[in-house]
Amino acid sequence: MTDPVFVDTNVFLYARDAGEPAKRPRAVSWLAHLWAERLGRTSMQVLSEYYVNATRKLDPGLSPDEAWDDVEMLLTWNPLPVDGLLLQAGREIQRRHRLSWWDSLIVAAARLQGCGLLLSEDLQDGAVIAGVTVRSPFTLASAEASALYRTGPGAVARHPRRGRPKIRA
Repeated sequence: MTDPVFVDTNVFLYARDAGEPAKRPRAVSWLAHLWAERLGRTSMQVLSEYYVNATRKLDPGLSPDEAWDDVEMLLTWNPLPVDGLLLQAGREIQRRHRLSWWDSLIVAAARLQGCGLLLSEDLQDGAVIAGVTVRSPFTLASAEASALYRTGPGAVARHPRRGRPKIRA
């Protein structure tokens, strides 16, 4: 079984952005793969960002009805709500990894949903943050991911954990 894959806002936007002829096909391919395999995960934060940016920043932008249709379709992925658990996890990730607040919430949402892979171009490609591997959908093809991210032991961080060492008896 393959781990679920968390999709950040920019992947959804590139899939709808006619002004990005190089990135659009990769984003579309990733989303098609995740729909077919039923592995896609996201969060309410991402869907909110998508709606705003799809209607205001894409050129040409989507109508509010078109953007809402996309959001409504993605609600079937059971996006993680922004709640106290997510905020606490995000704060811990922010403190430990020194990420922005919004990026910390994205990583926390991926982790809380058991995702081994986070597709985003907003974070360092190849970084392992809180047990989640970040990859750009434009450097990793969807076909490659199936072989690389299988359910098993969690991803191993490249850096030692911070904080107080555990006392061994």
